[in-house]
Amino acid sequence: MTPPNPPPIRKAVIPAAGLGTRLLPATKQQPKEMLPVFGADPEGGLCLKPVVQQIFEQLFECGMREFYLVVGREKRAIEDHFSPDFEFIRRLNNHRKNGHTADLERFYRKIEESTIAWVNQPSPQGFGDAVLCVEPFVGEEPFLVNAGDTYMTSTLNDVPIRLSQAHAKGRAEATLTLKEIEDPRQYGVAEVTRSAEHVFDVKGVVEKPSQPASKLAIMPFYIFNSTIFEALRNTERDRAGELQLTDAIQKLIDTGHRVNAIELDADYIRIDVGSPETYWEALRLSHSSSLRKMNSILSQRRA
Repeated sequence: MTPPNPPPIRKAVIPAAGLGTRLLPATKQQPKEMLPVFGADPEGGLCLKPVVQQIFEQLFECGMREFYLVVGREKRAIEDHFSPDFEFIRRLNNHRKNGHTADLERFYRKIEESTIAWVNQPSPQGFGDAVLCVEPFVGEEPFLVNAGDTYMTSTLNDVPIRLSQAHAKGRAEATLTLKEIEDPRQYGVAEVTRSAEHVFDVKGVVEKPSQPASKLAIMPFYIFNSTIFEALRNTERDRAGELQLTDAIQKLIDTGHRVNAIELDADYIRIDVGSPETYWEALRLSHSSSLRKMNSILSQRRA
């Protein structure tokens, strides 16, 4: 049963254990989650940041302070990046090579103000399996899941807040994020009925359907109650032996649990580094988005 007054969302899970095979050979030693995309630092400069850092900073700015990063083999670069190195900043400043050291120092301060745990997924067995790995850590609290290779942003940068508010208000066991896509066959797709403006009751979900029931694609950004773990344990693995999160969400629906969703409008963009094609698009979208933010910062300073 969902508690009468759901607690605020404090815990974020970031699965980052996939092999990144579609991006080989670039991802042989470098995790795909560490691939850089464009960003705007608070000084109004254009910079490059690993996509997983962009995700972390967005969630931090929305108030989250407990982070569980699910990693596997060949992912040490992520842990190294999230290990503050103030001596490195000092050396750069001493040599007057301090172009973005202020922003890097802010990132390190955010890490120091957070609790970050590294959860091992021994072998990549699907998105659902990665989520199941965090059960001992999140316990009975609701928690947010954001795939480590996908960053959702807009001018307001408020996706986590909207999702948290919808989850609390809807009293659901899971709240999904949907976006209308012209051809959603490469995504999980939701069949829904509308319950309020930009909010849906989810009646069914299918992973990569050949004949989608709607154009509403599931973005890899969710909030779950602990009931998702039982659903995952009772979900059959696919032909490749992987446990799919979408199938576990359908299991929740089949067993009578309520699943809701919010819809993102055209202002929201998806920065996805999962394949060569989406990475090229991620660079283009993040560059244009960051330029707008940079110009906004500079305009505010001149005002």
